[in-house]
Amino acid sequence: MKLKLGVPKGSLENATIDLFRRAGFNITTSSRSYFPAIDDPEIECMLIRAQEMARYIEDGVLDAGLTGRDWVEESEAQVETVADLIYAKQSFGKVRWVLAAPESSPFRTIEDLEGKVIATELVATTKRYLQKKGVRAKVEFSWGATEVKPPELADAIVEVTETGSSLRANKLRILDTVLESNTQLIANRDSWNDGWKRRKLQDIKMLLEGAINALGKVGLLLNVRAKDLSAILSVLPALKNPTVSPLSDQEWLAVNTILDETTVRVLIPRLKEAGAQDIVEYPLNKIVN
Repeated sequence: MKLKLGVPKGSLENATIDLFRRAGFNITTSSRSYFPAIDDPEIECMLIRAQEMARYIEDGVLDAGLTGRDWVEESEAQVETVADLIYAKQSFGKVRWVLAAPESSPFRTIEDLEGKVIATELVATTKRYLQKKGVRAKVEFSWGATEVKPPELADAIVEVTETGSSLRANKLRILDTVLESNTQLIANRDSWNDGWKRRKLQDIKMLLEGAINALGKVGLLLNVRAKDLSAILSVLPALKNPTVSPLSDQEWLAVNTILDETTVRVLIPRLKEAGAQDIVEYPLNKIVN
């Protein structure tokens, strides 16, 4: 038996392959094939655009795959959400689909767009948003470069953003948030109810979440004299107690801990000053809680 897994083609592709590598799966793509190789004989991969992923999973063409919650909601596909894969950086952070209009325009609220034209790739979701707000406007599908369409080709847009910098660069003002989204592992409901496939998906979920937890983290191992331990512990962040183990020489202890990678460059000199020796920083692939 094989699990048919959809890998998102496009902007999420490289980040997804790297995440699977950290989770222990090596996926190899080819420019000539939509069927990447994976070093797990129980998984069969297929490259699918994130926008279409949920529909193919609902139809049973795929058992599971990774895509954004925005595209699940846009397609209204009936699928099982197996995991939310959220990390504050790289391609797995939360994103927002926002309603934006030119800074020079008179539009300040959604109500100001009554009878106007809104361009977006997220057509169905935008229409539902307008209906909820009681506003009638024309929603046009945008094939890309949506930010440059106002004011000549549209009065406003609904576009995805992480920081808003691209919108500001195009002199657009955010009026409202239409939808928040993040990457999800989703599954076909019949596949989820199959015992073997559910177990396989739960294993994948655990490993992917472990890889997400390890992003931006490193391990730090150091030796310290027992008399200097309190000074070392006072330097280390107090979120979690480090592991302290005795060495063959009873005067010395080994300290092992996990830290945010960005803090290590500040901590290592302070640890050295506090008496730490043989300091080793090492990368982490997974942290399974």
